[in-house]
Amino acid sequence: MKVNMGKMDKAVRVLIAIVIAILYWQGIIEGTLAYILLALSAIFVLTSLVSFCPLYTLFGINTCKVHK
Repeated sequence: MKVNMGKMDKAVRVLIAIVIAILYWQGIIEGTLAYILLALSAIFVLTSLVSFCPLYTLFGINTCKVHK
């Protein structure tokens, strides 16, 4: 796995995951939508921790600065 996520991308993903968790905790989102968003936020946190997004590979996206 090559790193393909930059620092800003990782920070935005973690921020989105935190917002989803707060919305769920406050009871603003519930039901099926809540479970789907919680799963998505877990994926966001996981991909941020490993700095690799499989979808970026499929679409040829790389937000990580290349060191030369």
